Amino acid sequence: MSLCRITVTAVRNLHPVTFSPSPRINILYGANGSGKTSLLEAIHLLGLARSFRSQRLSPVIQHDQPACTVFGQVRLNDGYMSNLGVSRNRQGELQIRIDGQNVRSAAHLAETLPLQLINPDSFRLLEGAPKIRRQFLDWGVFHVERRFLPAWQRLQKALRQRNSWLRHGRMDSASQAAWDHELCLASEEIDSYRRTYIQTLKPVFEKVLHELVELDGLTLSYYRGWDKERSLGDVLVASLLRDQQLGHTQAGPQRADLRLRLASHNAVDILSRGQQKLVVCALKIAQGHLVENARRSQCIYLVDDLPSELDEQHRRALCHLLEELNCQVFITCVDRELLRESWRTDTPVALFHVEQGRITQTHDRE
Repeated sequence: MSLCRITVTAVRNLHPVTFSPSPRINILYGANGSGKTSLLEAIHLLGLARSFRSQRLSPVIQHDQPACTVFGQVRLNDGYMSNLGVSRNRQGELQIRIDGQNVRSAAHLAETLPLQLINPDSFRLLEGAPKIRRQFLDWGVFHVERRFLPAWQRLQKALRQRNSWLRHGRMDSASQAAWDHELCLASEEIDSYRRTYIQTLKPVFEKVLHELVELDGLTLSYYRGWDKERSLGDVLVASLLRDQQLGHTQAGPQRADLRLRLASHNAVDILSRGQQKLVVCALKIAQGHLVENARRSQCIYLVDDLPSELDEQHRRALCHLLEELNCQVFITCVDRELLRESWRTDTPVALFHVEQGRITQTHDRE
């Protein structure tokens, strides 16, 4: 899978842009503030209908424009072409079109165009709140287990009903019992999918990490969100009074987490920034392998400022792993020379110079 053509209109400081990237390695280079990250942001909008830089729409849309739009032509693994389009206006309205048809859910975009983002905020995967690690986990489960999304939707509905009852007490006992039962069923199903996924991810992650950096004793574990020795039903009964006081359900898969530890300590407290970046990259690359194995379809990687935090040895190691994925990669950097010798001579590498919101393909690597 690869993007063959991308058209971007009214995204941040970018002039109207249309370009045809390489199906393999694409290096976007230029000065800080030139628009390199905005191009990655536009591709992210195309795949997920949201920005990775801002939760608010106003900074993403050019100040004198009513909406921003991104179109993409995607070559699927079976050789067929798919046309995607995403438009967001200042009122928050979202329009998604796939092959000329309006689509209501961004999940269809994510399934058609699976993206992996590695950027300076990726450190939050280790040092941020559990919600960020759950999103990472569920992104992977969504792409390899097709039954996950309906189970997750059932969970959200049951949680909303239970939390509303906890806050307002407007539910009879029979309805309460029914929603608790539905919550438990959906929770057990989701936990099963997550556990299976983590069991598959761990050895791949360990292998990838070993190729990047030696970190003996680093462990990845999964916490499901409630006591592993008790059923969720028993936990909900025992914590009912506390849940009513707080107005929300404390236990369940909505509290799940991934834990990375090194020598009995939280890994983030021990690792350097460079080591943290390599751990995050190993997690994302491992996910890419699992998606390809499950779907016979590669992810597209967006790597913002790849050289930062990494010395030459580790830059080369990371580039080698991205190269081995045999997928499409978009990389930003200020100095293209830092990455010039990081690829095999037979790997297609396209260079694009970004300057003041304009993008120009300079030449393929010599």
